[in-house]
Amino acid sequence: MNIAIIGGGPAGLMAAETAVACGAQVELYDAMASVGRKFLLAGKGGLNLTHSEPLELFLSRYGARRTQLAPLIDSFTPDALRAWAQELGVETFVGTSGRVFSSDLKAAPLLRAWLRRLRKAGVQFHVRHRWCGWDEQGALRFTTPHGIRSVQADAVVLALGGGSWPKLGSDAAWVPILAGRRVPIAPLQPVNCGFDVKWTDHFRTKFAGHPVKTVGVVAKSVACEVIRRQGEFVVTDTGVEGGVIYAVSACLRDVIAAKGVATIRLDLAPNREMRRLVQDLSQPRGKRTMATHLERRVGIAGVKAGLLREVVPKEEFMDPVRLAAAMKSLPLRLVATRPLEEAISTAGGVSFNALDRQLMTRSLPGLFFAGEMLDWEAPTGGYLLTACLATGRAAGAGAVAWLRETAR
Repeated sequence: MNIAIIGGGPAGLMAAETAVACGAQVELYDAMASVGRKFLLAGKGGLNLTHSEPLELFLSRYGARRTQLAPLIDSFTPDALRAWAQELGVETFVGTSGRVFSSDLKAAPLLRAWLRRLRKAGVQFHVRHRWCGWDEQGALRFTTPHGIRSVQADAVVLALGGGSWPKLGSDAAWVPILAGRRVPIAPLQPVNCGFDVKWTDHFRTKFAGHPVKTVGVVAKSVACEVIRRQGEFVVTDTGVEGGVIYAVSACLRDVIAAKGVATIRLDLAPNREMRRLVQDLSQPRGKRTMATHLERRVGIAGVKAGLLREVVPKEEFMDPVRLAAAMKSLPLRLVATRPLEEAISTAGGVSFNALDRQLMTRSLPGLFFAGEMLDWEAPTGGYLLTACLATGRAAGAGAVAWLRETAR
């Protein structure tokens, strides 16, 4: 059994690990000079492996694709993922948010240990091999530094990622190749992404790059469902991005696609009730400036004060009730989604309807898919990596099972 895995991210590596453990001969190909580049970047700020919340809640994070992903994640749960990391010598811990991190907060040690184990198990790696489809004989075609190379394989697992971070290999070049083979593909869209806001030049110049700490965010879906989150985000030169914005990004993306614009409402003082704000703002200001008054009375300063002045008319600052109302529900108008290549992840991809339960496409027997190539999306927080690993495991096992079945 010779299985070709194309793509050296977490999904491809897990497919390789699973297949080789089942006795297959595995060859893994990647277009970059080394594997796991996006994985290493994702772990740069602390390797978030998965999440510790109850499995039922965990599965709900996959939204419309829960039905398809649930059986795959049931076979490789967050607890199983933590045990797998421990087998590689990487301990994990649960952070205050419930997210699960590697103990050293680094991706490189885990990746090195993983690659050592894969090589020891017999997986052969071929880097600088860019897949470009099939030749007339049905062999896989790769462009390499030494020219075109054709490779025959008994089964193939494609784990080429979505369309985000093209410099790290996820460039969606596979879309036209598979579309030419009539594989159903939902359009790729950004997930966990930033948005454009029409800042004034003054605000942009003064506050671009500043983090906005602990705010509440209220957004409405296309169906007018109210979504509430709390967290932080960053003001950028073009708009907003980061934590709590990513948490509602799928909803905002869809609203912008449907209506051309989306509005979120920010609670700049989530730990203070409206009545308390009004009381504090009603205190005599004396000779103090409004900026000093806001900072002393309600703790609003810096970028939060800047946001208020960016959105709220000057005359409303003289009315404690209207100003407090603005602090608790500051409207921010988002005019566009940032480009796909800037997103952390992508939605869209190969339709689950075209695949069997082992993630093999029905129209092209022997061709399996894993990871972000599939049509699903999830927020950050460990959900992306968990599903990539679970689908990689399912595709690797599926390829072996199919080969054994066809050999009978």
